[in-house]
Amino acid sequence: MNEEFSEYPCEIRPLSEGGGFLIVFPDLPGCMADGATIEEAVTNGRDAVKAWILTAREFGDTVPAPGSGGEPGKFVQRLPKSLHAKLAARARQEGMSLNFLMLAFIAEGLGRREHHA
Repeated sequence: MNEEFSEYPCEIRPLSEGGGFLIVFPDLPGCMADGATIEEAVTNGRDAVKAWILTAREFGDTVPAPGSGGEPGKFVQRLPKSLHAKLAARARQEGMSLNFLMLAFIAEGLGRREHHA
């Protein structure tokens, strides 16, 4: 199930009131979660995706394929081997794909900039 979670595109953004972050999965209508930190939102998002998929299967509903509902952009960046190794190790530690970890870091950084702007 963790593999399924990491395949679904998501949007992470700061909550406008009260702090924290919201994570939304465009491919899975109504599937969202929040958390006080990016990491907590991702953890809660993992649970939300799992529950959404299990419920859909239980009721015989179609589970949309990853990438079918949103318009994710593509971003390619070359990294020094040492940085890539550190990021890959962190992704394994967090139980998520490297792409998802990078998305979380980028969203967190953008949220901080927007908060201070």
